[in-house]
Amino acid sequence: MRTPHIRSLAIALAVTTAVTISAGGGATAFAAPAAPGATAPAATAGFQPVIDAARTAALAHASATGVGTDDTLQATDVLVDPDGKQHVRFVRSHRGLPVLGGDLVIHLDKRSGYAGVTRALRGQVDVAGTAAKLTAGQAQAKAAATAKGTAGAAQLVVDARAGHSALAYRIQVTDSATTESGSRTVVVDAATGTVLSNTPADDSFLSPRVQDKLRKSGQKLSPALGTASPAPFASSRATGFPAAANGTGASLFVGSVPLTTTQTATSAFTLKDPSRGQTETRDAGNKQLEKFSGGKAFTSTTNRWGTGKATNRTTAAVDAQYGIVSTLDFYKKTLGRNGIKNDGAGAHALVHFGTNVGNAFWDSDCGCMLYGDGDGQTFAQPLVVLDVTGHELTHGVVDATANLQPTRVDADDNQFGEPGSLNESLADIFGSAVEFATNNPNNPPNYLMGEKLGLQQTFLRRLDKPSLDKLEGTVDYWSKASYDTEVHAGSGVSSHAYYLLAEGSGKKTINNVAYDSPTYDGSTVAGIGRDKATAIFYRALTRYMVSTTDFHDARTATLSAAADLYGASSTEYATVNKAWAAVNVTPANAPARS
Repeated sequence: MRTPHIRSLAIALAVTTAVTISAGGGATAFAAPAAPGATAPAATAGFQPVIDAARTAALAHASATGVGTDDTLQATDVLVDPDGKQHVRFVRSHRGLPVLGGDLVIHLDKRSGYAGVTRALRGQVDVAGTAAKLTAGQAQAKAAATAKGTAGAAQLVVDARAGHSALAYRIQVTDSATTESGSRTVVVDAATGTVLSNTPADDSFLSPRVQDKLRKSGQKLSPALGTASPAPFASSRATGFPAAANGTGASLFVGSVPLTTTQTATSAFTLKDPSRGQTETRDAGNKQLEKFSGGKAFTSTTNRWGTGKATNRTTAAVDAQYGIVSTLDFYKKTLGRNGIKNDGAGAHALVHFGTNVGNAFWDSDCGCMLYGDGDGQTFAQPLVVLDVTGHELTHGVVDATANLQPTRVDADDNQFGEPGSLNESLADIFGSAVEFATNNPNNPPNYLMGEKLGLQQTFLRRLDKPSLDKLEGTVDYWSKASYDTEVHAGSGVSSHAYYLLAEGSGKKTINNVAYDSPTYDGSTVAGIGRDKATAIFYRALTRYMVSTTDFHDARTATLSAAADLYGASSTEYATVNKAWAAVNVTPANAPARS
């Protein structure tokens, strides 16, 4: 059984606190994970009956759901479809202890009757007792030594990620010397003191393996920069403060861009967008800050931002802010998702993060984007590119929904396994979709990732024929090796399936980029269009994926999503099936489930 998941181990203890109604996304409620030991707030009255019905169904159908009488379910997401179907995502506690790897989604029909389950854990949770042999202090010392940082409180949990239940301590470690973002999560066996996992809190755009490969090859990247120009319009000025104002920025990568900012006085503006949930970018001051609040706000007297040159500290912030609002707009306008957590809140970013950091991250502990200025060797510019931002913020969306996790992390922080590969793939899929939705002529949309970074192979990854990425060794098709492939390399399986679903097989030129997508079985696939393919993959993520979803599970999830949206006898449904077969993901080679 290949079900452990070990990247980000935040325990969601909160239930729904905010509700939005949107076409395409349905009625949605989501709350962020509470801190360890926090009391979950009361669910909204409108959704409490749905949550109660889902809990009742989970216990009544225990043989299917794996929920036992010692389990407590906490709702983290409620989705109600236009046709009345309901989907309630739960995290689980067992004998009062949070369970790692115990998440599940209960599906109800329009009358709140049980309609099925999607679950991370195949069996039931069971521990002999809740008394630990190891003390909390011993676990903290072990975590601090392992992650080379400062250990926080030790929280007793049940670790069910490896297919069996073990009593363990979960410890957050800050100021770690072993990761670029400085924050890690360590899980220690409460009986033996064995470190069960030691993982960074961030999702980085570039894996440690690729960074090392680039440095050893001596590549010095020459990114495709934009052309700075004066503001194309005069900024609007309000009479009452604070108020939204229209400004402009000279970015590093895409030239002049419009920015909505906050005017705080007659000649005072802050780089904060009140029209998008107070989305804001701040300056980390080249420190490895743990919290967004520690950053310094960017301000202006003219509402004109940056110079188009990296020597101006505001320029990187222009690219970051533009990329973030473009991503938020894509999710809201295309998919009906209002914010990363679908709670209406804006997103945050810290630029100039750390010293000699040649990477960009989504940090789940901070809940924000982190951008380094470059490592001074390979990367001479901040990685504030549009598709990088779309990719990384999608990791935030995945964290807030399925929370897909790799199956293992090696000593160098490289991640492995199909759920992690699927996470990276979805970040590439929706990162690419952000480019298409934004449609900036200075950043023409395509199915390439990182094409503006200046790599010798001219892109980092691509969706039509992933194996053209020789740098990461990305694969086109599924094989048994996918069980333990590095996640960026393994991402090609589902990215390729998505491309085939959207655009079809064979040759095609889109926005002056030539594509030629092959198939494993030599079949011809006729695409259904990017909009439909994106809707299917998004619905699959939010309703039918959990932390351990692998490629065969993803096939099932996208088929379920296609049936919901277009019908089980539709061309769209049939094409989903063909696209997965074309990357060698079929019922015939599905792994045995235990």
